[in-house]
Amino acid sequence: MARYKPYPKKIRLAKVGRSNQTVPTWVIMKTSRRFTRHPKRRQWRSNKIKP
Repeated sequence: MARYKPYPKKIRLAKVGRSNQTVPTWVIMKTSRRFTRHPKRRQWRSNKIKP
């Protein structure tokens, strides 16, 4: 990817990066391990994001 990115694209990439994080440990503990996985988690090789 190019070094220069348009600002709106950079914002979208940052949002997707934040949403790709794991479920926090305190949430797993609070829900008695009911929610251990994130259903919308994305793997960088297999699932690409739309630009």
